Amino acid sequence: MTDYVDVWQQVILGTGKSWVVFEHGTCVILMQPEADLIAQAKAILTEYGPVLVGSPAGDFSVIRLPNFPGWVVTGHHPDILNYVAPEDVNTDATDSMIGLLGRDRRDQDAHSQQVIAVHDVRP
Repeated sequence: MTDYVDVWQQVILGTGKSWVVFEHGTCVILMQPEADLIAQAKAILTEYGPVLVGSPAGDFSVIRLPNFPGWVVTGHHPDILNYVAPEDVNTDATDSMIGLLGRDRRDQDAHSQQVIAVHDVRP
């Protein structure tokens, strides 16, 4: 099982970013953190997380990580990311297959809203 907290600690570049991780690997980066990080992340995920096929909410991009195994799947909100580990897919998986898996996990997290970690770098 993937340790999503460890993944995001290694993958998110730059210091000074607060973020919240959900049970299916979705990470919401909070570029302008508010008082309640969990409530803020849940609100962003509620609005931008559900998949609506045929709309921008169904779009995704797959980023191959250069120095870490796996992929980051992005969507129509630049601060919502999902991690897909190599063991989550077949060795012959295409970017489309990886993207669909990451998008599905984002949708699951948008509905379940189960937070597993908060990374708060505010003073």
